[in-house]
Amino acid sequence: MSLLKRIEQGQTDTSAPADQKPFAPAPGGTSRLSGLTARRPAPPGGASGSRIVELKNEVQNRLLAELDPSMDVTQTAEVRRQIEELFEGILTEMNIVLSRPERRRLFEQIVAEILGLGPIEPLLADESITEVMVNGAKNIFIEREGKIHREAASFESDDHLMRIIDRIVAPLGRRIDESSPYVDARLNDGSRVNAVIPPISLVGPVLTIRKFARNPISVEMLIEKGTITAESIEFLKASVIARVNMVISGGTGSGKTTMLNVLSQYIPADERIVTIENAAELQLRQEHVVTLESRPPNIEGRGEVTIQNLVVNSLRMRPDRIIVGEIRDEAALDMLQAMNTGHEGSMTTAHSNSPRDTLSRIETMTLMAGMDLPTRAIREQIASALELVCHLERMRDGTRKVTHISEIQGMEGDVITMTDIFVFEQTGLENGKVIGRLRPTGLRPRFMEKIEQSGIHLPASIFGVGERSIYR
Repeated sequence: MSLLKRIEQGQTDTSAPADQKPFAPAPGGTSRLSGLTARRPAPPGGASGSRIVELKNEVQNRLLAELDPSMDVTQTAEVRRQIEELFEGILTEMNIVLSRPERRRLFEQIVAEILGLGPIEPLLADESITEVMVNGAKNIFIEREGKIHREAASFESDDHLMRIIDRIVAPLGRRIDESSPYVDARLNDGSRVNAVIPPISLVGPVLTIRKFARNPISVEMLIEKGTITAESIEFLKASVIARVNMVISGGTGSGKTTMLNVLSQYIPADERIVTIENAAELQLRQEHVVTLESRPPNIEGRGEVTIQNLVVNSLRMRPDRIIVGEIRDEAALDMLQAMNTGHEGSMTTAHSNSPRDTLSRIETMTLMAGMDLPTRAIREQIASALELVCHLERMRDGTRKVTHISEIQGMEGDVITMTDIFVFEQTGLENGKVIGRLRPTGLRPRFMEKIEQSGIHLPASIFGVGERSIYR
């Protein structure tokens, strides 16, 4: 998108009072900013925060006036070089003297405003931060190592924050206004974005960004962090290759999408995969992947494409596997139908408190489809379609751990029967850290024959006894 187009969409602030020439320095070569006069050094301790904000706005406005409007802002390195050249020239022309740190900070803030997401751009660049939460213009919080901390950075105003939100959602063809005051979106790197604005938010615009690591999390990293064990990963890998239908469940921020990404790498490269999401964030590495994304209604209330619509349509696309980013409504019925009609090895995620609750939620969501089905028929569909539940939890110390890997065995009367294959056993709490391990229960799943038919032989050691397995 050209720079001119972004300005026209209100994504950068180029406003200036109507009674003055916006980009001309004051007579005599003096800046219009009080206290920053020609060749006057910055006061001891650096320029004040308010002066930096005023200076940023003035230099930014002048930069936008001098930059080539047809410039392609996707060429970040080239645009950054041109901005830096103009920036240095403008400061010299305006006879503004700043210390080296202030000059660098001012430049980075302006670049973030033109090319990035303003005050939160440095937070998104910090790989130790996993979530950024903005509660109105002046309150920014981050999550680091599972703990929430307050940041000193802030937006200038609610309008400033709204421009950043618009910058995120506009390229995706989505909108956020009083008639549609919340939206799900994503950044270019796949990071998940949710925004809520007044009137339903009483604290001003609220922006939540769940970051995706630049380098996708690997199995080795999960094992090193204690999220899962090598034995249980070996079992899950065999289950994916053997085309076992799977649900990954857990609470908000427990790591469901990360686990889905990790397990999806074991899908054979010769299979056709269709992914369905509200905002595309899965990072599959296979070559033959079709990515579908739902669409909200337009301003006239038309054109909506739901997850359910996409699941139904995907059945006509000759998929080997269907991966749904998250099941949260009546699309659960269509997902179960897909799993029951030859699309084995399909996977999805769902919010729940435990493996048993996962089945109850899926049952409830199936009822939302409006079909007048008896409860037993729905449970038979669930028991027939689903084979494995991998459940994660965010522990009190902020770490994410797989707590259950459970097999769905079938029906006994009107009850779906489940068996835990692996269960997390907490042995203590040291210095605020949860101590424990995901241990096998000694039981083997009923679908072991399915795994062996795929050429994978898991010895008893995986389930608690004997030596480690060897893949053939």
